[in-house]
Amino acid sequence: MTLGRRQFLATIAGGALSAQQLPDIRAVPADLTTPEMTGGEPAPGKRVRQAAPEYKNTDVHHALYLPTDFRPGQRYPVIVEYAGNGNYLNEYGDVSTGRVEGSNLGYGLSAGKGFVWLCLPYVNKTEGRNEITWWGDIAATVEYAKRAVPDVCARFGGDPRAVILGGFSRGAIGCNFIGLHDDGIARLWRAFFPYSHYDGVREWPYPASDRASALARLRRLAGRPSFISHERSIDATRDYLKSTAVEAPFTFQPLAFRNHNDAWALRDVPERRAARKWLAAVLPRV
Repeated sequence: MTLGRRQFLATIAGGALSAQQLPDIRAVPADLTTPEMTGGEPAPGKRVRQAAPEYKNTDVHHALYLPTDFRPGQRYPVIVEYAGNGNYLNEYGDVSTGRVEGSNLGYGLSAGKGFVWLCLPYVNKTEGRNEITWWGDIAATVEYAKRAVPDVCARFGGDPRAVILGGFSRGAIGCNFIGLHDDGIARLWRAFFPYSHYDGVREWPYPASDRASALARLRRLAGRPSFISHERSIDATRDYLKSTAVEAPFTFQPLAFRNHNDAWALRDVPERRAARKWLAAVLPRV
């Protein structure tokens, strides 16, 4: 039996289809290719490796992309992204390296135009490198964001009123775990784009992943909008957020694919079109 797309989404949301029965995202041809991270100075259409001044003699770094339509003196919204956990490979061939250069959501949402895209690290301060699993030194990771986001806005035309925080898997959890860690970092963001997992839905193998701690972070959301997506079903996150009684403009989007990766953002699928529509709606009016 062939299902219409709306019926299909309702079916997977209800748990009637297993992951094995869902289509693979690779069956949809990509219409975007994420630029490789290179060295050199930032320039339109380039994704370059950068580091905060205090880490210039270490391997701690972020990735910065300036849009193809970048012009000095103009203002651009900013997508800030955190990567998923590294050392990940599942039975469908989905891979996550945990590295800043492995992220794709910001490029998929913007198609490389109209947005500055900043992929931030989790800082392993002791070893002087980016941490590819979980958070590294949490205080240092939070502080890196607090410095890097205003710096990018000041030097590369980012609009501080229009900074969107997103991430995949670990990065989705990090939207709250890092992005709402304290009042200082929380005030940086206009809206949130967590894909696949959400802080507080379940406990993870690190301190303060319990629901009471997650709720304290969630309250710093302060009514700002979120586009929350997950492969197969979004119901666990929806139910969790309902249980918290925290009110905000939550948009829930299940993805009709089995994959635990962010490759859907590089394809012309209805979920990406919905995400782009949401993004345009949450930006400040000029």
